[in-house]
Amino acid sequence: MRMGAARVSIDRRNLLGRLFQAAVAAADPAVCLPPHLPEVPELSGGRTLVLGAGKAAASMARAVEESWNGGIRGLVVTRYGHAVPTQQIEVVQAGHPVPDAAGEAAAGRILSLASALGPDDLLLVLISGGGSSLLSLPGPGLSLADKQAVNEALLRSGAPIDQMNVVRKHLSAIKGGRLAAAAAPARVVSLLISDVPGDDPAIIASGPTVADPSTFAQAREILARYDITPPESVAKHLAAAEVETPKPGDSCFARCETVLVATPAQSLGAAGEVAAAVGYEVELLGDDLEGEARELGAQHGELALKRLAAGQRVALLSGGETTVTVRGQGRGGRNLEYLAGLALALDRHPGGNGGICAIACDTDGIDGTEDNAGAIVMPDTLTRAAAAGLDPGTLLANNDAHALFSALDDLVICGPTLTNVNDFRAILVDPM
Repeated sequence: MRMGAARVSIDRRNLLGRLFQAAVAAADPAVCLPPHLPEVPELSGGRTLVLGAGKAAASMARAVEESWNGGIRGLVVTRYGHAVPTQQIEVVQAGHPVPDAAGEAAAGRILSLASALGPDDLLLVLISGGGSSLLSLPGPGLSLADKQAVNEALLRSGAPIDQMNVVRKHLSAIKGGRLAAAAAPARVVSLLISDVPGDDPAIIASGPTVADPSTFAQAREILARYDITPPESVAKHLAAAEVETPKPGDSCFARCETVLVATPAQSLGAAGEVAAAVGYEVELLGDDLEGEARELGAQHGELALKRLAAGQRVALLSGGETTVTVRGQGRGGRNLEYLAGLALALDRHPGGNGGICAIACDTDGIDGTEDNAGAIVMPDTLTRAAAAGLDPGTLLANNDAHALFSALDDLVICGPTLTNVNDFRAILVDPM
């Protein structure tokens, strides 16, 4: 998509922040969720139960409470620091990205509550990114420690989210459609905020209420592909493959509905409108980009230089979820690694990067496990880095992009946004 308008003089650093804010606002549960709520059931003796998991679970629960006109109760689990006050729906906080005992206990309670529903009951399931770690209920014969070990190895491996979640589903008692199976024959309406490339409900939070086409064999192959040796109990569980996840066509999904209430594409569109209003041609590079973060940053840097050489005033927008293969001992996140790769690519060009600046942030407000959402690159980023005695290439090699952007005071720190539509990236190209 391309959009444009008359050129307006602007503060580009401020504009980058506004673009990020627009992307986040488009996915605010208070705005995007209420239009998708089902009708309140007529009085039939049935109950309405709300269950959920994810970084946006608490804010989604609050949005339901504010819009629902009938009786309601429930339980959702969210990441530490992402809770909001609610009246009727209990909010539990737990570990992310590595699961913990609080998440295990909450997942057990959620499965038990779903299992008690009958055919006259309505189950509203609120799902957002992060739910895979937060709904951590080990499968038969497995422990929380088993799941933690596999999860940590996957996070360090560079595996994309869809492959990670295939493994997670096959180590779980609740993911991969098993929550829907427990709730049957109740009516199940799942409201999803997508944080995955392609918006596949089976991947978002490992699809607890949708059919799972993946298999135990695929889970074993993924671990082998990334040279991950799991605990012995996990290896035995995957080899036995005794109880597969519910597959497409299973009767447990007969009364299940799934609705995407917010997606990365919608957020990119909102940011594009802001950029177009101040005179940028808007070029969407895709809402589902994957790959090694630093490599994608370098590719986008080369693309920006081409647009600069062509004299285009353009905003390059993209979303998706990159990966980081951890080889060093530093601090960072995929958005910081992306920006470091971008900055280095711009610097290698003989013409320099005089008219290019960029932002990359996780829309949940936290880049990985850090205190920042992401950072900003300006035309003088590497000049300032050199003046401070910093070597960006060496820092990136040690997975320590945080040290670079922190020293330059270019981190974006906003705290939890209470939503999550994956990463947001914007590059502004301004021919001088």
